[in-house]
Amino acid sequence: MAKHYVVRLGDEERTKLVELLGKKHFAAKKRMRAQVLLKADASEDGPAWMDNRIAEAFDVSVVTVEKIRKSYVLEGFEAAIERKKQCRLSRQPVLDGAKEARLVALCCGTVPAGHGRWTLRLLADKLVELQIVESVCHETVRQALKKTNCSLGVG
Repeated sequence: MAKHYVVRLGDEERTKLVELLGKKHFAAKKRMRAQVLLKADASEDGPAWMDNRIAEAFDVSVVTVEKIRKSYVLEGFEAAIERKKQCRLSRQPVLDGAKEARLVALCCGTVPAGHGRWTLRLLADKLVELQIVESVCHETVRQALKKTNCSLGVG
């Protein structure tokens, strides 16, 4: 069966891959992609292994080998080696800059009656009560305060 995406590495790309593989500390998936590209190389200097042989040698599926070849041909050398960048955040942050500022101001303000100091849960409840956010977990409050180096301290 004819390959749709044939890898033909240039001398510079081949040298770069060999240098990458020579590094001691290197991401496993990145290493595997580099090895696959080197073995799939159908240029004069390349071994041009078949996909099933590459898959068996590096303990990956044939589909993975095909995807790496396709990525190299369509998107280029870097795209085939590097991890695909996420185009957007998985989830929007609950506390943005303005909301974090209000949290810090709240934290620095007076403590509610009956309490000796602000707690994370108390701050989270107050943010919801003041309608700054719809809902927030005390852990999100903790992370925001840690990021801003704000201490709850004794109020």
